[in-house]
Amino acid sequence: MKIELNISTELINEIALCKHQTISEKAGAVVTFSGIVRAQEGESQISAINYESFDEMAEHQFKLIFSEINERWPIESIRLIHRIGIVKVNEASLWVEVISCHRKEAFAACQYLINEMKSRVPIWKKIINK
Repeated sequence: MKIELNISTELINEIALCKHQTISEKAGAVVTFSGIVRAQEGESQISAINYESFDEMAEHQFKLIFSEINERWPIESIRLIHRIGIVKVNEASLWVEVISCHRKEAFAACQYLINEMKSRVPIWKKIINK
């Protein structure tokens, strides 16, 4: 399974990422997910979220999650970008791409990855109110 992981302060350019997919002839499904900062968190109106990360441990946890995915589903590749620093409303904080032979496995792996990331990967968010 091919893996690309990037924890970055740079804006996520989803269009450019989709243009640079590496898809084999066996692939039948490409699942992408974009996590976008919304303007409301609970009752609070927000302008941005400041994400912080313990990078070495985050990378370690992501590698463990990728390994678990590789054991459970026949995934061809995963690309994941998570922004750190200040991410404004309507900007992507997370972008994930999972490529597989079949959609069922691609969707399942993508959902598993996001759920496990939220519970295990040391990336914290601080809401910046309007």
